[in-house]
Amino acid sequence: MRILGIIPARGGSKGIPGKNINFLAGKPLLGYTIEAALDSKLLTRCILSSDSQKIINTGQQLGIEVPFTRPSQLAEDNTPSLDVVKHALSYFENANEDYDAVCLLQPTTPFRKKGLIDEAIKEFESGNHDSLISVREVPHEFNPHWVFEEQNGALQIATGEKNIISRRQELPKAFHRDGAIYLVKTDIILKENSLYGENIGFIENSDTDYVNLDTEADWMKAEIILKSRS
Repeated sequence: MRILGIIPARGGSKGIPGKNINFLAGKPLLGYTIEAALDSKLLTRCILSSDSQKIINTGQQLGIEVPFTRPSQLAEDNTPSLDVVKHALSYFENANEDYDAVCLLQPTTPFRKKGLIDEAIKEFESGNHDSLISVREVPHEFNPHWVFEEQNGALQIATGEKNIISRRQELPKAFHRDGAIYLVKTDIILKENSLYGENIGFIENSDTDYVNLDTEADWMKAEIILKSRS
């Protein structure tokens, strides 16, 4: 498969101003994801999509290709990732360059085990999935079978079951997206206007540290993780 890697990095972050090029343990945050992308043997091509010239300059210094500047209207707080991906695909379609799938790599989830991207691509191709996402197992205390929703002043099990599963050992595994990898077929993006489709594959990313950088507290957590590694 021809797979286009896209690293989205806009300039208008509010939770952590300038976070994509802020230095985390001596390296721009963007660098962690760029290194993982450039290490992949199975991505056909990987690019940075940004509206910010500072981010573009940093990305180019780190060795990533930046074929265009993303329009400012696609770099708002509420801009869906789907629109960013469709913009990149449209750019390459106009250049007569087609891809079977897209691999979205968010810099705000910087910790990926070595080789994770290629592992995910192999699973994506062999499973013939519409999409594939990286996930982590939900701790049992947050399993949806043990989560309650409020309904008319009372609680009911979030899954809709009448009886709660009493033993932890009987809980089915549950997972949450960790944001490190989104793989999706181009046809699903363009024809179904979706990053998922119906057949969603997954790869576990539970055996490495996790942080999703939205707040200053998240940034401090990432610094602590990296300090513990040194």
